[in-house]
Amino acid sequence: MIDRRTFLLRGGMAATALAVSRPACEAESLPRLPLCGPGLRNAAYRNAPAPSGPPLNPLSLARFVDALPLPPAARSAGTRPDPDDRMRQLPYYRIEMRECLAQLHRDLPPTRQWGYEGMVPGPTFDTRSGEGLLVEWVNALPKRHLLPVDFTIHGAGPNVPEVRSVAHVHGARAPAHSDGYPERWWTPGHSAVYHYPNRQDAATLWYHDHAMGITRLNVFAGLLGFFIVRDEAEEALGLPQGEYDIPLMIYDRRLDRAGQLSYMVSGDPRAPWVPEFYSNAIVCNGKLFPYLEVEPRPYRLRLLNAANTRSFNLTLPGGPEFLQIGSDGGLLPQPVSLNRVELQPAERADLVVDFSAYAGQQLVLRQETQEVMQFRVASRSRSVAGPLPVQLRPLPRTAESEAVRTRQLVLGEHDDYAGNSTMVLLDGKRWDAPVSEKPVLNTTEIWNLLNITGDAHPIHLHLVRFQILDRRPFDMFAWNANRTLKYTAAAGGGMEGYGALRPRHGHAHHRAFRRLSGPLRLALPPAGARGQRDDAAVRGGRAGLIRRFVEGTSRCSSRQYCFLLASYEGDVKVLGGTANSRNRNTGVTFRIHTAGAIHPHREV
Repeated sequence: MIDRRTFLLRGGMAATALAVSRPACEAESLPRLPLCGPGLRNAAYRNAPAPSGPPLNPLSLARFVDALPLPPAARSAGTRPDPDDRMRQLPYYRIEMRECLAQLHRDLPPTRQWGYEGMVPGPTFDTRSGEGLLVEWVNALPKRHLLPVDFTIHGAGPNVPEVRSVAHVHGARAPAHSDGYPERWWTPGHSAVYHYPNRQDAATLWYHDHAMGITRLNVFAGLLGFFIVRDEAEEALGLPQGEYDIPLMIYDRRLDRAGQLSYMVSGDPRAPWVPEFYSNAIVCNGKLFPYLEVEPRPYRLRLLNAANTRSFNLTLPGGPEFLQIGSDGGLLPQPVSLNRVELQPAERADLVVDFSAYAGQQLVLRQETQEVMQFRVASRSRSVAGPLPVQLRPLPRTAESEAVRTRQLVLGEHDDYAGNSTMVLLDGKRWDAPVSEKPVLNTTEIWNLLNITGDAHPIHLHLVRFQILDRRPFDMFAWNANRTLKYTAAAGGGMEGYGALRPRHGHAHHRAFRRLSGPLRLALPPAGARGQRDDAAVRGGRAGLIRRFVEGTSRCSSRQYCFLLASYEGDVKVLGGTANSRNRNTGVTFRIHTAGAIHPHREV
């Protein structure tokens, strides 16, 4: 069955393929600007209207003529006292968000973007577990947005500044005040200092903007970068490191024929937001169709899907298999052999790819039929790599008997007359609804997310990690008819039980279920998805059973939302409340106190 997103995506790809061949870019002059600095921020071009007209046809560009850029490491600007121990000094970083110009391809003029430290992706934070740091995030952006802002969207109304920012390190365990709460944004000319204790295992994290109502625009403009945590246990495994450890940030962008960012808008200039937006050009580390020269030996590839909406299904035809060694929360127990890697927005996959048997060859990483980048394998290697360990890191599965409660949460959407989704709610709750979910600090719960939409939703939780217990298909006809949750028989491991559930009192969104009937098999998630997670794809027509760990200090903030930035409200789709008649907000935010109360907050 093809869902709406797949249909739209394939239709867009077909339209691109059938497009009349034209030059990759046309002679549309851009003002002469420095790569960064006050002159760029004050340029008159920032007041120009949003790009319009036909998009650039990426098929018209030469392949593999630009080397893959590797983001430089973030540099400390000194030290400052540790907020937890004033006698101790921590590295201090000052990172500016500013407008910049960067060439996405040899044959394109520089593209105007927003970047951390004036680069896209931003500098990579290379950190160690247990060694904290302080980052001052400085908003040095123009006062007018680079992309069309919809002022009718929740959190982006006419009563707030057009340009706002707040940085979120995706997957970090940080104090609540340093988590990047979407309403705690700051405007150009202001900054905030965040503390990242790094009390977590080695993992590939990333940072991005999270400002309420404009997250999709700020991320599309280029506000994103890697945040890598290392530890001694991982280093003892002898995994590829140094120049053989490559971060790959993959995302799609729509460009006009002048090579400038072109965000899709509706036909209403007063409300330009659109619910479904796939771009036709796939960018890797800031370049279109880059190449990477590699040696015939193993490499570690840290893959991140940083797209607003698009999922990736990556293959390396004619090349070596992928050995997945980690996911969002760090290392897996053992390597997992894969011939393709599927990533929903915000998900990461840590891979080892061995080019030893491909000396002198050229291999192309593909997103289905589209070329992403090329690996040029040298004829010989300058170093010898050891074997990949059979065991990586112990990761015991938490027993379901440890859960003190099971919660059933329903994800549903509201469509307009044209069938476009305008709002997605979790359990029918709007953003400002009273507190509903109250897990107690340092307890374990099972959260069963029931997706009754036709699309996959990558669910992200702030400040906590979890494990996926299983994914179970169910009968949508039975649910729509009388709100009966009737599981269909899915082959796979797991326990057998009984499979029809009815909501108590007949309430469509009640989380307490009482009656079961019919045979059921629970399908365990793929091995690569069984590690510690901060993102989980809940597919349309499926129930994702998630074990959630309530963890942290005496007071922490946790949020749950769907990470389809371009969909629905056109922002980070938080699952839950909206606050006015045109709100398309889709999220619930939780704050966990020692007393156990959880308070919802407005999200992007």
